[in-house]
Amino acid sequence: MKKILMSIAALIVCFGAAGTAMAENLITGAGATFPYPLYAKWAFEYQKKSGVKINYQSIGSGGGIKQIKAKTVDFGASDAPLTAKDLQASGLVQFPMAIGGVVPVINVKGINAGQLKLTPDVLADLYLGKITKWNDKKIADLNAGVTLPDDTITVVHRSDGSGTTWIFTNYLDKVSREWHDKAGFGTAVNWPAGVGGKGNEGVATYVKRIKNTIGYVEYAYALQNKLVHSRLQNKEKAFVEPSMESFTAAAAGADWKNTPGYAVVLTDQPGKNSWPIAGATFVIVHEKPEKCDNAGAVLGFLDWAYKNGADMAKSLDYVPIPKPVYEVMEGTWRKEITCNGQPLWK
Repeated sequence: MKKILMSIAALIVCFGAAGTAMAENLITGAGATFPYPLYAKWAFEYQKKSGVKINYQSIGSGGGIKQIKAKTVDFGASDAPLTAKDLQASGLVQFPMAIGGVVPVINVKGINAGQLKLTPDVLADLYLGKITKWNDKKIADLNAGVTLPDDTITVVHRSDGSGTTWIFTNYLDKVSREWHDKAGFGTAVNWPAGVGGKGNEGVATYVKRIKNTIGYVEYAYALQNKLVHSRLQNKEKAFVEPSMESFTAAAAGADWKNTPGYAVVLTDQPGKNSWPIAGATFVIVHEKPEKCDNAGAVLGFLDWAYKNGADMAKSLDYVPIPKPVYEVMEGTWRKEITCNGQPLWK
C-alpha cells in the first residue's frame, strides 16, 4: 500500500466513464484527507480502465467545500456533511462514499496499541487542557497495571479546516458540556489547548515523531503510520477498539434515505460494539454542472467505486456503502443532477 501511495503522491490518476470525452482529459477534485488512502487505492485500480486524468488535492474538508462552491473543481470531498439548506442554497448534491472512524492516537513509551483506556470525559479534559500529565489520577484510575510516566502531555489537533476535526469535535460536543460551552464543533474551532498539524498526515507525523503526544486521525492513517491507538468507552459504557466491525456497528442504525441531504452523523451512537467517533465521508457535486462531460466522468468513477471498491475499502478498515444505500444515491443522481436541461446519469 505504501508503494501505491508514493506512486500517486499527487494523486494524478486516470479515471473515466464509458462514452465520455473531456477537454484535456482532466477532472479535478479537492477536499478531505480522511478518505485519501481509500480514494488513492480506488484510483490506482481504476486508472487501468480509462485514459481520463483526475487531480485530487487532499487539502482538508474546509478547502474542498470552498472549492466546489467556487466551481474551481469538478467535485469536492468532505467528512463534514453540508446541511440540506446549505446544499440547496449552493445548488449542490452530496452523497456518502464510505464510513470510517476517527481514533485517538498516542506516543507514550511502553504503551502499546489498545492498551490505554480513555473515557469521553477524560478525552475532553485532555483537549481542554485540564489534564496535563500522563499519570494524572483520572487516567491512572482507568488504567490499573499500566505504567504511566510523569511527563507533560502535548495535545495535537488539526491546523486546517477539517472534516476529521468536525467528526472529532462533534463527538466532544455531545459528551462534554464544558467542551460544548467553550469550543463547540466544526471543521475548525478555537482549540483550548495543543499544537496544530496540517491534514491527517500532519497530525500522524507529529504524533509519530514527538514523545508524550496525543492526537486524532482517521484509522487508516493510524495503521499506515504504525501509531498506537487507545481504546475508548462508548455510549453503552463498553471499552471498544477501532475496527471495521465497530465502525459497522456505529452505522447500523443510520437512516440515509430519510435524512435530508444524506447528512447522517454517526458520533456517539448506541450499541455495545459501536466505535463512538465514526463518520461518513462525502463527495459533493453541482446539481447543474457547467462541464457536462467532466461531471459525467466523475459519476462514472463513483459508480465503479460503489460497485467494485468494497473489498478495497474493507482492506483499509473503511465500511463500504451497502448496495441498497448506493442505489438510493444513484437514484438521486438521476433525479437531481442535470446538464443542459437533461438528466446526466441514466
